[in-house]
Amino acid sequence: MINNAWLIPGLPLIAFIIITFFTKRLRNISSYLSIGIMMGSFLLACGVLKEVIIRPGRYEFSLPWFETGSFQIEVGMLIDPLCAVMLVVVTLVSLMIQIYSRGYLETEKDVDFSRYYSFISLFTFSMLGLVVANNFVTIFVGWELVGLCSYLLIGYWHHKPSAAAAAKKAFIITRLADAGFLIGILCIAFYAGTFNFLAIERLIQEGQLTAGILSTVAILIFLGAMGKSAQFPFHTWLPDAMEGPSPVSALIHAATMVAAGVYLVARTYTIFDAGLDSLIVVGYVGGFTALFAASIGLCQNDIKRVLAYSTLSQLGYMMLALGVGGFTAGMFHLTTHAFFKALLFLAAGSVIHAMHSNDIWDAGGLGKKMPATATVFIIGSLAISGVPPFAGFWSKEEILVAAYASGHLPLFIMGEIGAFLTAFYMFRLCFVTFGGQLRKKDAHPHESPLVMIFPMGILAFLSIVAGLIDSPWMGHWFGKFVFFESQHLREAHGGHQIVAILSLSVAFLGILGAWLVYGRKVISLEFIKPMVIYKTVFNKYYFDEIYQAVIIKPFLGLTKFALGFDLKVVDGLVNGVASITAGCGAVIRHLQTGLVQTYMIMAMSGLIILLFIWMF
Repeated sequence: MINNAWLIPGLPLIAFIIITFFTKRLRNISSYLSIGIMMGSFLLACGVLKEVIIRPGRYEFSLPWFETGSFQIEVGMLIDPLCAVMLVVVTLVSLMIQIYSRGYLETEKDVDFSRYYSFISLFTFSMLGLVVANNFVTIFVGWELVGLCSYLLIGYWHHKPSAAAAAKKAFIITRLADAGFLIGILCIAFYAGTFNFLAIERLIQEGQLTAGILSTVAILIFLGAMGKSAQFPFHTWLPDAMEGPSPVSALIHAATMVAAGVYLVARTYTIFDAGLDSLIVVGYVGGFTALFAASIGLCQNDIKRVLAYSTLSQLGYMMLALGVGGFTAGMFHLTTHAFFKALLFLAAGSVIHAMHSNDIWDAGGLGKKMPATATVFIIGSLAISGVPPFAGFWSKEEILVAAYASGHLPLFIMGEIGAFLTAFYMFRLCFVTFGGQLRKKDAHPHESPLVMIFPMGILAFLSIVAGLIDSPWMGHWFGKFVFFESQHLREAHGGHQIVAILSLSVAFLGILGAWLVYGRKVISLEFIKPMVIYKTVFNKYYFDEIYQAVIIKPFLGLTKFALGFDLKVVDGLVNGVASITAGCGAVIRHLQTGLVQTYMIMAMSGLIILLFIWMF
């Protein structure tokens, strides 16, 4: 089965080619073809995972691409426990989203099913290609294709100016961060003489690469990861990415685009672990992003934007875990998060599908009108809030235990405060959207069709049970399977109970606070709204405005100056020379009269002038 692992990314690529060139006008065939092929990829991924479980190890396959001297660039795959788990997660989530999309897009106007499913297939291929890559060149190709596909899907409603602007914003910001990643790749290739992950790992173990070099390379790689995973200060593109269809948002936030950054750090973790302080940078950037994004999520009224900021926050948790040496914790949370975040976005899409509005204050009372959607949304909210026995409890607790064990108290505090805020804003969503009475009087909400409910049900089930794979009852199987022995991770002697009690306390306090304010409404927070701090947080700390004033406007001014310089100075010089030449030609052409006497006069005049110069 492992020898056929190339088919896992290969099948979605085949679907993309067939839909693009052969079934473009056959919308139903295009969608069913994409779903069927995605099912095949998922089954193959399960087979690969089974083989890696039975025979643990690293399986590498590569083909030479081209050589220059002694330097060789190859295209290859690396199948190991980390890769095998991610293959199952990406294919399963993509499959559920593609099934859901059949129902979600059915009633939308001007929907090009073939274009949508071809982009989704290419997106999935890109992420799977990134996951199986065995070297920096292959992973960079997948990395850039993921960015391209996100641009195409965020801007899927290309007739909407806001969608087109959001797509460009995502593309440009991530490209800026990718410049750091590319420089990091070139640096490691220069010093290591190879792009291959396993070869670089051997060189590190042999001590042939210094900690200083590795730290520099790690920070450059992390710049790319910050862009893709929307870590501060590259975070501003992700909330705007909500302009795409809800299933696209689910795919970007759960299993592809933003997961790629975390996966990149995990895949190159040997470099980070051997560096000087690169992991500390990762940890503090992640911790700050987790807290920063959670605070913004408190004030948003667009259901998808609240979930977008929750994604930012949860990605921050993953980076925090990796930064304190909690490799397993970070990857475990990436896995569980994929299920409950996909569930939450699909449930939000179900609400939007029924209400034709993203504003949570238009909704209300949907628990009675849409009981299935309400149930799965609450399950997702319990999971992301870290309530046992839901999946998020196990993975988030491992992150906080790792932070506690690392001795970095600020990171642990950031994590706990972020957990409280997460529980509060997620249940604010639940109580406002599904509790009370319907506020939009002209709305007629109804439950979504079975084709949308079914994938949400599967994801809801996984949001409940997926965390058990690393529970004490399963012998912490996931941690033993996907394992990296970091020199930065220390045992939390006796800390598990303390962290568990504290984590549960802050989660329940957050839920209780949301219930008192938005459920029972015995506490009012209206007095906060006129305050400067509320306006600042509501406006996302004005980062878009700051970037507009500090970066975009000066850059536009510079481009206008460059345009003026080009038109007036460069073009003026070129055109001036041409004009002078043309003028001289116009004067000289009058000398060509065709009259012999004129030529004789000119010749004699020239001779007299030369004699005059010679004599005097």
